[in-house]
Amino acid sequence: MAFGVAGAGVTPTPETLDPLCLANIARFKRPKQYVFVPELPKNHYGKVFETELRARLSAT
Repeated sequence: MAFGVAGAGVTPTPETLDPLCLANIARFKRPKQYVFVPELPKNHYGKVFETELRARLSAT
């Protein structure tokens, strides 16, 4: 699973991201699911809170 933030005016889809991932990373590392969020939760050092993302995922 991969979380991402879409840029302004961009609407990414799994169909457009899959070829990009296959070209740049190993096949077994390719995300099976993509989740787009308005922004990634980060601490004051800029590190992404993975636990917050997991909590958001389980809440849906």
